[in-house]
Order: sequence, then C-alpha cells, then structure tokens
Amino acid sequence: MARNPGISRRSFLTTAAFPAIVPSRVFGQMPPNSRINVGAIGAGRISRIHDLPAILKYDSARVIAVCDLDAKRLEQGKLLVNEYYAKSSGKVYDGVTAYHNYHELLSNKDIDAVVISTPDHQHAIVAVDAVRAGKDVYLQKPASLTIAEGRYLSNAVQASGRILQIGSQQRSWKQFHRACELARNGRIGEVKHVEIGLPVDPAGPDAPEMPVPPNLNYDAWLGSTPVVYYTEMRVHPQNGFDRPGWLRCEQFGAGMITGWGAHHVDTAHWGMNTEYTGPVEVWGTAEFPKHGLWDVHGKFKTQAVYANGVTMTISDEYPNGIKFYGTKGWIFVTRDTPVTSSDPGAKGQKIQPLSASDPRILGSVIGPNEIHLYKSEDQHGNWLDCIRSRKQPIAPVEIGHRACSTCLLHHIAMKTGRKLHWDPIKERFKNDDDANAMLSRPQRAPYMFT
Repeated sequence: MARNPGISRRSFLTTAAFPAIVPSRVFGQMPPNSRINVGAIGAGRISRIHDLPAILKYDSARVIAVCDLDAKRLEQGKLLVNEYYAKSSGKVYDGVTAYHNYHELLSNKDIDAVVISTPDHQHAIVAVDAVRAGKDVYLQKPASLTIAEGRYLSNAVQASGRILQIGSQQRSWKQFHRACELARNGRIGEVKHVEIGLPVDPAGPDAPEMPVPPNLNYDAWLGSTPVVYYTEMRVHPQNGFDRPGWLRCEQFGAGMITGWGAHHVDTAHWGMNTEYTGPVEVWGTAEFPKHGLWDVHGKFKTQAVYANGVTMTISDEYPNGIKFYGTKGWIFVTRDTPVTSSDPGAKGQKIQPLSASDPRILGSVIGPNEIHLYKSEDQHGNWLDCIRSRKQPIAPVEIGHRACSTCLLHHIAMKTGRKLHWDPIKERFKNDDDANAMLSRPQRAPYMFT
C-alpha cells in the first residue's frame, strides 16, 4: 500500500522549531494545586452554551476575564461568570475583568490560558496573538478561514511551545473513539471508503443597511475581511443568542463544510490514520444562492482520494455522521446528543450513535498489542490537564489544521467545479494558479497577520 504523503506525527513534533527562550512552565508541569486562570475571548452563543460552562465546572480553573467587541455581550458574559462563582461559593462575587480589546486581555500576566469563541474569521489571528503572548489556548473549530492562515497558525503554535486544543470535541465522545479504534484495528477489514453526511444552510433574504449599534465595535468585528455595511442579519442578534447570521456568509466562513465538516472530517481522519495529511485529489459540485445576504453553499456533493487509495465523499444526501466502509463491513458513527439547539437531531429525535454491518463488530475487544487511540473523557478537561502536564492534547493544532484544510479543499472544489490535484506536503495545488489563489485572502489593515 502506498504511504500517505504529509507529515507523520513523530516527524512533525520533532522537526517543529521552538524558541530559545520560553516560559519555564513549558518544560515542566504546573504545581498540582495551582489554579489555571482563564480568559474568555468571545462571549456569544457558543461561549455561553458550550465553552464557558465547560470550563467553569472545573475547580482547577478560574475564569478571571471576559472579552467581546459587543459591550452588551461583554457585560452579559461577565455577569454569567460572576453569578456562577457566586452561586457555587454562596458569596457575592465580582472577580471577572471585562475587556473590549483582546490585546489588553492578553497583556494581563495573571492569565495563563484563553478560550477563543469568536466568529470563524477571527480564530487564527487571535490564537496566534495568544500563543505569542505566552497563553495556552482552547480554540473553537474550524482552525482558520483559509488554508494559508491555518498553516501560519500551526507554525506559530509549534514555535511558541504553547498548548493549543482544537474544539473537536467528538474526539472526547465515546462512540467516536470506539468507531475509530475499531476501524484502525481492522475490524471492518481494510478501510476503502468514507462517507460523511453534513447538514446545509438555507439561503436568506436581502437585508438592508442598518446603523451600527453603539455597543458594537463593528470595524474590529469585521477584522481582516473587507468593509461591508452593517445589518443585524450579517452579524449576531442584538437581543438573545440565537444562531448568528455570520455563519451563513462566505466573508466569515465557508458554511457547513467547515462548520460541521471540521468535526466529521477530523473523525474520518482519525479512523483513516490520515490526521497529518490530506487528500491528493478532490472534486465536486454545490448549489450557491443566487441572491440574498447569506451566500454559503447549499446542497452539495464532493469527493476526494487519498494517497493510500481510500476515497471520501461528503454530501448533504447522507445521514449526519461518518460511515467507514471496509473490505469486511462498515461502521457508522454520529452524535447522540446535540451541543447546540441548531445541531441536526436537536429536536428530540432518537439517534443511534454507533452501528455496524455486523453487531458483533461493536463488541470486539481491542487487545493489549493492538492500536489504542488517545483517550479523553472531556475536551476542555483534557486541555486543562495538558496545560499542567505539558503533554499534547487530544486535538493539537496540526491535526486541527489538517481537518480544516481538507474541508477548505472541498470548498475550493465546489467553487471551481473541476478536479483538483493537491500536494499535502507542499500544501499547494499542482499546476493550478487559479485554485492556489484561493488558499489565502487579502487582509485588511490593521487586522492582518504580522
């Protein structure tokens, strides 16, 4: 069998450049009784319902700062944390500092780590600034807006020696770990094909220009992306924390191919043993809205081939989840509980999280001399443990970058409508200048990478 091109985990970790001077904590464990002080960058929907609750439940950590570009959300985030600690301690609590500018938060030397829950287009640049400031990072997926940004991020994290965990929490769910371990140990024979089912977003109406709310720093919110007029449907609700409009605008992300695809492609890579590489060919088609503010892809079907001959198809036509096909059977895995109310299956339908062509596959025992995948019971908890031990987390930056970049390759294939040939080592398309031009986007000052 041909070996997958790309970077092996061992060679990547041993060849990554590290700075000559880094904080002493990088080279040893934190004192066992010391508390990890955390700053939350982004206080919107995913922060409130997922990231903050997941950190607050750990006594080993303390959220001491919150940052958001929307002053209303900033105050609500500060209140959420203060009220949590007040309730848990039975005392009045007001220990959270609010920041409008994340650079000011990063300059606070009392903060050990940050959880980044911003819109997608801000992920990479905020994470780069954070690790350069000496902070460990929990970063919501997808890792980046473009493949070039993702490479920049991964290199920066490796150079810093910081711990960065990607929010690919399916790695900490039992059924995904089990499915991938069974696939890696040949319980369905040799894996030949993987099907990934994703939901899609509907198109939206036109939205007129609106005055920028006085509580929102809209220019900083746009960040490195082009200046476009403000309308609430483009950003986030001014009242409440419903699913925001930016998720459906290509200016800020690629749509569900990265939104949910970053989770499912990461799981697929885990089971395929291709975590540090990517496909060598990719092609497909998609429907895109012809009018309206929301312009991410709709119905789609894309396909890819890896160097070892394994093929992958991603489409909204399939059930939400990942299906591994081998020479001796198949395994299907999906979520049994939603993370947010917008998750597919969040309306109360009964979901079978793990199934196989032969039920006996699921009961198979993995022997002591077989492949045992990294095991984590909780994604945020694993991150906190790794901050103390300085061991790599279950979803380190390069793995997150490779999952995200694969999703973006499928997105570029949607946009070009032709078969593309990819070099996962050079991270360039072969003989295709137009496609290579889509690996990055122009960046607007002063919010660009430096």
